[in-house]
Amino acid sequence: MKFIVLLIIGFILFLIAKNYKTEKFANINLNIKEKFDGDLMQHEAGLLVALMAKVAKADGQVSDLEAQLLKHTLSDISRHFQNDEEIREKLKQIYNKEKASFDNTIEICKNLYKLTSNNYEKRVKIMEYLLNLAFIDGDFSNTELMITEDISNALKIKREDFERLVNNFETFYKQQKENETLSLEKAYEIIGASSSDSDSEVKKKYRALVKRHHPDIIAGQGASQNIIDEATQKLQEINQAYEQIKESRGI
Repeated sequence: MKFIVLLIIGFILFLIAKNYKTEKFANINLNIKEKFDGDLMQHEAGLLVALMAKVAKADGQVSDLEAQLLKHTLSDISRHFQNDEEIREKLKQIYNKEKASFDNTIEICKNLYKLTSNNYEKRVKIMEYLLNLAFIDGDFSNTELMITEDISNALKIKREDFERLVNNFETFYKQQKENETLSLEKAYEIIGASSSDSDSEVKKKYRALVKRHHPDIIAGQGASQNIIDEATQKLQEINQAYEQIKESRGI
């Protein structure tokens, strides 16, 4: 169904908002909306949300990133329906109910398989989306591996396809983590600080640099316009580095 495509596009936009590098997707016409008044646990949308609940709770807690993605997903799915507000509320109820237990996971998968038995590619996309959720916090736990393996087997996903998806995500998030680490090291270098410095020490070094490179102070010393422009650019670099350090420290 088109809402699967909508979810993939929505996830790409979510990652872009989080500064992840992603491939580009072409625009897809999703103007035709479905009207559905039945039991969503007999619909692909409800079954997908139910499985997302299982994956999100696999390691015992739902991280902030997982919660954001889940919220984003409910909105994206709901927009596929004419009665979107009603559908979103029902999907939210499904999620809250299904995250409480793993007992019916295979049963949910079997029901989803019945609806998608003639579309293997769609089931692979569903599996990809569930793995997106499992990996989103950067930590793919053994419990998350087990639950996604069970889901993959129940959806009759080929083992090589499941392993390919897992390997792709492992590579992607490993590279992302390395890039963030290198970027943070550069930020400390710009400030002239280190990760072992206290928050107050980092702040002190930042303020000293701001005072040294502030264009108003440089201008007051009679510097040329070229020097003032260089100071302005340097101050911007210092501010960006400090903001990155603050974000990494949660201050």
